[in-house]
Amino acid sequence: MRIVSLLPSTTEILFAVGAGDDVVGVTFECDFPPEARTRRIVSTSTLTAGSTPEQIDAEVRARMAAGEDLYRLDEGALRDLDPDLVVTQDLCAVCAVDVSNVDAALEHLGCQAQVLTVDPHTLEEVLVSIETVARPAGQQSVAEQLVRQLRSRLGGVAASVADEPRPRVAVLEWTDPPFTAGHWVPDMVRAAGATPALGRSGHRSEATTWDQVAGSSPDVVVISPCGYDLPAAVDVASGVRRRLPAGIPVWAVDADAAFVRPGPRLVDGVEALAGLCHPGIVPARADIAVEV
Repeated sequence: MRIVSLLPSTTEILFAVGAGDDVVGVTFECDFPPEARTRRIVSTSTLTAGSTPEQIDAEVRARMAAGEDLYRLDEGALRDLDPDLVVTQDLCAVCAVDVSNVDAALEHLGCQAQVLTVDPHTLEEVLVSIETVARPAGQQSVAEQLVRQLRSRLGGVAASVADEPRPRVAVLEWTDPPFTAGHWVPDMVRAAGATPALGRSGHRSEATTWDQVAGSSPDVVVISPCGYDLPAAVDVASGVRRRLPAGIPVWAVDADAAFVRPGPRLVDGVEALAGLCHPGIVPARADIAVEV
């Protein structure tokens, strides 16, 4: 089978369930596992490289208002790869190529590939989606085993923090302007033994204000900027402290690795949250979370 993955999360899933050899095309964002970088890139961003969070937000808003695409699909690459399966999403226009564009491109090329659309909104749906992606790739049994392992790790965290106080945690997926982290992130906070101060499970991320962030009475603020790794998140988070009341701990996390991509590594994010919320009880994940 020849598979094109148009999402970093589904690329991770396909490799995790043993279908990596079948993956022939990926997006420019697909960087995990490192082997994914050796596949042909079929989708690139139209956004200006090197922009600040404020500039990125302004450009995204302007392009979306004008009806312009944020991603460019390489039809020539699709034609050359001649995939049997294309995996995409219909969750967020800022995250990947719109599924309607994929359908139109395949029709234009006369490609008969199956299009699998994956749209998890909650942590439970993310776990289910692992099996959904694995099924057409013929890796259902491997996926079932992987999901059992992930659920076991979540159960271990839950057991460790069951009798502990549940601090209020505000997770922001953007800072200029601030956006609450929605979808599966509030579930991750609860799974880590904490209470979401902002964001609604299963709902889109929402614009907010710094006054509203402070008014949510967080015990901890976590900066998880979409599209950023840990060093870049630390840079962003370092400018947040002055916007919050004194004394509130601010943490930066590797958003791409463990928070914003709905794949197996969200469980790493739960463990990292549990470690910063319950130090001494759950081991810290310094590879994912750093206090600034």
